[in-house]
Amino acid sequence: MSAEQKAAESGLVFEPIEPGYLNLCIRTGNLLITSGHVSDQKGRLGENVSLEEGVAAARDCAIKILRSVRDEHGTLDGLKVVKLLGCVNSTPDFTDQHLVINGASDLYHDLFGKTGDGFHARSALGFAALPTGVAVEVEAIFEIIDA
Repeated sequence: MSAEQKAAESGLVFEPIEPGYLNLCIRTGNLLITSGHVSDQKGRLGENVSLEEGVAAARDCAIKILRSVRDEHGTLDGLKVVKLLGCVNSTPDFTDQHLVINGASDLYHDLFGKTGDGFHARSALGFAALPTGVAVEVEAIFEIIDA
């Protein structure tokens, strides 16, 4: 089953995107590079956002990224997830940023395959603050492998 079919089967719906101030996804050569996409969840991990809420926030970012990638490429098919950067708004003593960003990685593993095109490099970092007080921000790089 293709990534596009898996997304539809999972109930993911991608509405068209109106152009904004920044380009949410830009193609250069055979790469799709996204801007950071932020969660709807506000707050800080280790303070007023639970680990479970953080994981859901990372998944929310990943879905928004897919919307931008699909808007640029026209489909989720023929793509390989290359790299994720996950930023977690967290207290200095919170050390589970990697578990939070699993919310994004797990979605991509489900859609593109954990041992296939969804097997990606990743960084998960803690930050003292993120724009507008969001809990999580994620950016991604995809390779177009089947044009």
